[in-house]
Amino acid sequence: MAATITKQVKASGGDVIFFTHQSTSTKTSMAFTVYMPPSSKNENENKKCPILYYLSGLTCTNMNFIEKANAIAAAAEHGIVLICPDTSPRGGDDVPDAPEDMECKWDFGKGAGFYVNATQEPWSKNYNMYDYVVTELPAVVTATMESLGLSGRVDMARSSVFGHSMGGHGALMIALKNPGKYKSVSAFAPICNPSSGKCPWGDKCFGQYLGSIEAGQEYDATVLAGTYEGPLLDVLVDQGTKDNFLATQLETSAFDEACKSNEKIQAEVRMQEGYDHSYYFISTFAAEHVAFHAQRLKSV
Repeated sequence: MAATITKQVKASGGDVIFFTHQSTSTKTSMAFTVYMPPSSKNENENKKCPILYYLSGLTCTNMNFIEKANAIAAAAEHGIVLICPDTSPRGGDDVPDAPEDMECKWDFGKGAGFYVNATQEPWSKNYNMYDYVVTELPAVVTATMESLGLSGRVDMARSSVFGHSMGGHGALMIALKNPGKYKSVSAFAPICNPSSGKCPWGDKCFGQYLGSIEAGQEYDATVLAGTYEGPLLDVLVDQGTKDNFLATQLETSAFDEACKSNEKIQAEVRMQEGYDHSYYFISTFAAEHVAFHAQRLKSV
């Protein structure tokens, strides 16, 4: 069950480690990247390092955030283990991709798993990214850390989650669907209300993977925020005002209103003037997000 190391490089006093493993959720080989901070090497350190999962957006892989987000130094400073999975099953020719007759292909299929468990053929065999992120990946990380002799340095019981765009949708949705599992959640430019009928990405992915837009309500952060009844959840969202998807896909205000109506959610939604949807935006605020999670992970 442990993953295999494919590469390892030093960064900010710690190590970026690249892993692959055979997934039972997706029935394919999956890749994920881990940053182990310098404090994880300190045998004299009494406290284990908590985990912060990052979920990437459409077309991205397990590499984008590690390479572009400028977050490693912040993770090193706060003693946080970063874990970045891929965004979808990829495998080979057996894994279905966007249909040939689909007018736009970049936002569906490989690279666009949308963090749901597909129920419709041909997607249901492989596109089970919800189960992968919530259940399988933590189990694989646990087994891998044990195999590397690092289980005493990583605290699997203390974790938070954040993400960007489709991954922001995934992070918010997963935290809301699993009360108490994550200590905090944050997102950069998340797809907030994909089952509203006002989000073409949601229309496409829910319609194909789940059979209908309505079926996607169980994976919709705005819907889930309205019914959330778990322990108090701290949420941080950053959204650029010059994001070209803001008016047509993201529905940020709907999520903000749903959170304000629920006393179990303590959300700060920050509109960042002049920023777009890119990693220039993410890299500007990534260190603040890591610090936000570190404060909550270390207070428990």
